[in-house]
Amino acid sequence: MVERLFSWLRRIEDALLALLLTAMIGVAATQVLLRNFFDTGLYWGDSAVRVMVLWVAMLGAMVASRSDEHIRIDLAGRYLPPAMKVHVARLVNFCVFALLCAFAWYSAEFVRYEYEDQTVAFADIPAWMCEIIMPIGAAVMALRYAILTVKPK
Repeated sequence: MVERLFSWLRRIEDALLALLLTAMIGVAATQVLLRNFFDTGLYWGDSAVRVMVLWVAMLGAMVASRSDEHIRIDLAGRYLPPAMKVHVARLVNFCVFALLCAFAWYSAEFVRYEYEDQTVAFADIPAWMCEIIMPIGAAVMALRYAILTVKPK
């Protein structure tokens, strides 16, 4: 059951990442073409691309965290005996989990404030809708690192 849920989540992440990356490139390319050849542009285009960059970054981080393939500085891991590597990996994964929990909490607070203030991002789209990926992505990554803390690779 849990593995099926994770499989479903992986497919959603991959599909959203591909869709958003394609849309982001499409909007940015359209902006360049419209500005260079027609002296015009989409008034919401630059803002939409900025929001899509945020979403692509968070989704990319989620994809990297699911297979524990994020960028890391692992100097100690190279020189420790194999028996110690597991304990150090657990400690590192727990620290990442704690930081992601804090990020999820405070970004959820930020999104809540944006919702309460009814801030508009662009083209009548509420800012909270653009920023909701931060607490969701952080929570998903925190869950993954909680699992890696208990069961390191």
